[in-house]
Amino acid sequence: MDDETLALLALGEQAGTPDDAAHLTACERCAHELADLRDVADLAREAGPAAELVAPAPDVWHRVAAELGLGERAHAAAHAGAADAAADAGATAAVRSGATAPAGAAPAAAGSPAVVVPLRPRSRGVRGRWLAVAAAAGLVLGGAGATMWWRASAPETVLASATLEPLPGWSETGSAQVRTAPDGTRSLVVDLDDAPGVEGYLEVWLLKPDVSGLVSLGTLDGTSGTFALPADLDLAQFPVVDVSDEPLDGDPAHSGVSVVRGALDV
Repeated sequence: MDDETLALLALGEQAGTPDDAAHLTACERCAHELADLRDVADLAREAGPAAELVAPAPDVWHRVAAELGLGERAHAAAHAGAADAAADAGATAAVRSGATAPAGAAPAAAGSPAVVVPLRPRSRGVRGRWLAVAAAAGLVLGGAGATMWWRASAPETVLASATLEPLPGWSETGSAQVRTAPDGTRSLVVDLDDAPGVEGYLEVWLLKPDVSGLVSLGTLDGTSGTFALPADLDLAQFPVVDVSDEPLDGDPAHSGVSVVRGALDV
C-alpha cells in the first residue's frame, strides 16, 4: 500500500479502496506501519489547539506590491482584496456574537486595524503538520539507528601492544593489545598461542615494572580473553601484562607462578 494512503488512514480520513482495506487485514507490515503512524498522529493531537490566524492590515498588501514593483493594478487588487477580507471578518464576528448587521451598513474601513479571526484549521494544514511529525519521527529513529550502526561497526583503535614471552619452566608465548572503543572505553585483549598445562587456572594481571604493585583483571578461559580496563588506570604505571597459574586455594593474591609476561609499548 502506498505511503499517502497509509498516512491519510492514520489521520482518520476516508481513504483507500476496498482492496486497500482487504490488503491491510492480510499484510502484517502495512498494519504495523499504520499503527505506528496513528501513534504519531495521536502525539501531534496532544500538542494542543491550533494557533489562531490573524488577518493582515490592508497596508501590508500595499507595501508588498510596492516592494515587488507590481504597479498600480496590483495596488488596486490588493486594496480590493483587503477590503473584502475586512468585510468578511466583520461578518464573521457578527455571526459569532449573534448580532445582525444593520441594513445598508458600510463595510469596515480599509485602514481599520487587523481583525483576529479564529478559523477552523483546514484538514490539509493539520494533515501536513501530522505528516511532518511523522517524518521527523522517522528521521529521529533513522538517525538513532545510524548512530547505533556506526557504534557497532566502528573499528576499535589499538593503543598499545606487547609480546608475551614464557617465563622459566614454560614454553607458551602470546600477545596482548590495549584497545579503545568509539565510546572511549579501554580493554586488554590477551591471546596465547597454546593452552598451558596449569594445575589451577589462569589469571591476567597488570604489573608495575618493578613488580611493586599489581592489578588483577580476571581469569583467562582458554587461550584468548578480553578484559575491561578501569577508566582511571594509568598504563604508564602498570605497563606489564602477566598471566599466572593460580591454585584453587581461595587466596586472591598472585601465586608467584607466572606463565608469560610482556611490557606494553606505552
